[in-house]
Amino acid sequence: MLSLSPNIRIFVHTRPTDMRKQFNGLQAIVTHALGQDVMTGDYFVFFNRRQHRCKILYWDRDGLVVWAKRLERGRFQTPAADDDAITVEIDGTTLVMILGGVDLQSVQRRKRYQVPPPSSTTVDSNEENEVHGTAEYLPNCSAATV
Repeated sequence: MLSLSPNIRIFVHTRPTDMRKQFNGLQAIVTHALGQDVMTGDYFVFFNRRQHRCKILYWDRDGLVVWAKRLERGRFQTPAADDDAITVEIDGTTLVMILGGVDLQSVQRRKRYQVPPPSSTTVDSNEENEVHGTAEYLPNCSAATV
């Protein structure tokens, strides 16, 4: 069973992979072809040429884990990628849809709130608290700084 946290990054290898590869062979692909470090805890997803077999490699606190699935009928639909792209980064929801047989092209995602990227200007935390009027609620602020 896979445990997918929103913090986990998931990389799909876009090239067909020999499914006879196990821990060391898949780790070599991650290290050399993808230029990633498998010990980061990220998930690395591999499909065979016929796209009816899938393996997922990831580091789990004390060792490597290989998760495998073989379809008896049908094929996995891999995410769209540029012709020269070696990997595509996806989220956990997309991975679950791929493994569950959902057609990725017909799926429409609804708009959701996303945290804006941090701005390049930094504001002193005390100044920010004074602006928002929350200095009295923060334990590390003294009356002298308000």
